Amino acid sequence: MPKLKKIVFFGTPEFALPTLDALAEAGRTPALVVSQPPRPSGRGKTVLQPPVAEWAEKHEVPLVQPESVRDPGFLAELKRLAPDVAVVVAFGQIFPPELLELPKRGCINLHASLLPKYRGASPIQGVLLEGEKKTGVTTMQMEEGLDSGPILLQEETAIRTYETADKLSARLAKLGAEVVVETLDQLEKGKLKPRKQRDESASYSPKIAKGDGKVNWALDADEIYNRLRAYTPWPGLAAHFRGRSLKVVWGVPMSWEEAPFGVTGTYLGLRQGRVSVLCGGGTILGLEEVQRPGKTTVRASDFVHGERVRVGERFA
Repeated sequence: MPKLKKIVFFGTPEFALPTLDALAEAGRTPALVVSQPPRPSGRGKTVLQPPVAEWAEKHEVPLVQPESVRDPGFLAELKRLAPDVAVVVAFGQIFPPELLELPKRGCINLHASLLPKYRGASPIQGVLLEGEKKTGVTTMQMEEGLDSGPILLQEETAIRTYETADKLSARLAKLGAEVVVETLDQLEKGKLKPRKQRDESASYSPKIAKGDGKVNWALDADEIYNRLRAYTPWPGLAAHFRGRSLKVVWGVPMSWEEAPFGVTGTYLGLRQGRVSVLCGGGTILGLEEVQRPGKTTVRASDFVHGERVRVGERFA
């Protein structure tokens, strides 16, 4: 099989950086990096380069940042390059058919789930929301459907106890980098055996919105805990107490001798250093760390003492 001499890399966030590093270490530095344009970020709306664009500039790799990959000028530039293959890691735009067909060996996408489960924009948050015990990464041959192309390689990993979305993302980024390099090696040797996804087994993880992080105390403690893990660090888990916002930074489900009765969100007292809050079905979430807006994170027990919280008060 012919060598993969010209690789075009499409990516935008930090999740894509381990793959870029792995490609460079394997002697497969991309001939071109494509990233999203700089966008306003943070409260100050400072315009920042995406991490992938910064990587390209640091390593002196040619970089383009089209507003849209459908732009005729961009497609013409890519056609002149005549790439052998495109590697796509968290790029953030839908590819039109003419782009999918442009690289000689197609477009290979790294997805952070064991496809066909958790297709879509938020697979890492999706597995945590569902309380899954395992997840993994998949390389697939891209087609017009959303994450529906033939599977090339997969690698499974157990989800660790107390693992949050940011920590799981960092692990999967490194694992995915290894799988991408192996995929290209096998593609070059003609050893890949693509297999069709079973659409009937597919599930979908939509993009996370800021409002998703609002606590619903009527849910059982395990489900709230899963949301806490999935929404750390963004958008976080937001409650209200005494009419003001209160971020739940960390907490865990707690066992109780007898299932208490009452209105969900009620403060039941301190247990094992945790602020125990009544959730749906008589379950308990023990808050360990909380944060008021503009303040530093504090131990929940210190918050209770500092604000003189009384048993029976409610978190809204």
